[in-house]
Parts: sequence; C-alpha cells; structure tokens
Amino acid sequence: MNAPHLQQNSDDHQELSLSRDELNTWFDQRFEEKIREKEDNKTPSMSIIATKGTMDWAYPPFILASTASALGWDVSVFFTFYGLNLLKKDLDLEVSPLGNPAMPMKMPFGPSWLQNINMNIPNALMGNIPGFEKMATAMMKKTTRNKGIASIEELRSLCIEAEVKLVACQMTVDMFSYNQDEFIPEITDWIGAASFLPVAQKSDVSLFI
Repeated sequence: MNAPHLQQNSDDHQELSLSRDELNTWFDQRFEEKIREKEDNKTPSMSIIATKGTMDWAYPPFILASTASALGWDVSVFFTFYGLNLLKKDLDLEVSPLGNPAMPMKMPFGPSWLQNINMNIPNALMGNIPGFEKMATAMMKKTTRNKGIASIEELRSLCIEAEVKLVACQMTVDMFSYNQDEFIPEITDWIGAASFLPVAQKSDVSLFI
C-alpha cells in the first residue's frame, strides 16, 4: 500500500536534486560572468615611487606614467628624496655618469660609425675631469633631440595633461627645508609615505625607481 507513496517521494527527491544541480550551475555561471564583467570594467592602476633627481633617472617615471595614463590607467607618482627635484618649477637636471657606470656614452654627432661606439669611460677619469657632468648632460640632451625624444619638461607636461597624480613627499620637503612655492602648482598632494603606501598596495602595478 505504501509503495506508490515511496516511489512518489523518490521521484520528488530526484526532481529536487536536479533543480539544485541546475541552480548551482546557473549560480556558478552568473558568478563567473559577474567576475569577468567586473574585471573588464575595472580601470587598471599604477603607482610609482620616484627617488632619483638626475636627468637620466627622470625619464623612467615620466615615460611610464604618461604611457600608462594614455592607455587609460589611473596613475600616481610619489616623488621622494632627490626625486622631489623633478617637481620643481625650474628644472636644472644633469646626467650623473659617475653614479651610473654602466650608462653608455655616445657621440650625438658625426658619422654613424662614430655615434654607434659605446665609450666606456673609467669612473676615476670621469670624477677627475672638470665639467664632465655638464658635458655628458649636453651630449644626452643632443642625443634625445636627434632621436625625437621629448624633454623632461615636455613629458612632465604630458603627465599633467593626462591627469597623472603627482604626489610630493612632505617629509622630504621638511628635511631639505624646501618651500612649496619652489614647486609646480599641479602637485596633487603633499603627504608622507604612510599615506601613499596604501595607494601603492591597492595598485595593479607598483614600481620603485
């Protein structure tokens, strides 16, 4: 007498089980779709910590920041210690070949065979020649012009136009007794490392230069 009832319960249980399986499959598909949708709609972000203040070391942060911003990324650059010099109104940057012994020295003029020669000058010689850094700076400026590479001023302006967040290290300002009037007005904020590191932590790409 109870057999039909038991069979009915078994069928109901199977239908319920199938419904749960279908529901789980639907949920997993929707979850994956939402994750993909979130990733597709997410704006990539990059944080750069710039610590160098010479002409040769000024190029990497500004080139990377302007390029990422042109790709639609949200970019912040934290200028600390000597890197803070890159935010001054008057940029008087020089190359430091003595501090970068691997940097090739090339002639920016003359026949092509001469321009292609890497002149590996010993550190002792570079350090003892008066005006060597100014000569190296002039050669690099000439080379960048010949190659059609933008100047540091132009790259910084591109970053400003692209709304890159240029952040100044307040501790460095205090340590070197700088005045905020010495720096460009487009600086986004004056903060310390404790305030910038959480920004870098959440970024997709974080670079130390």
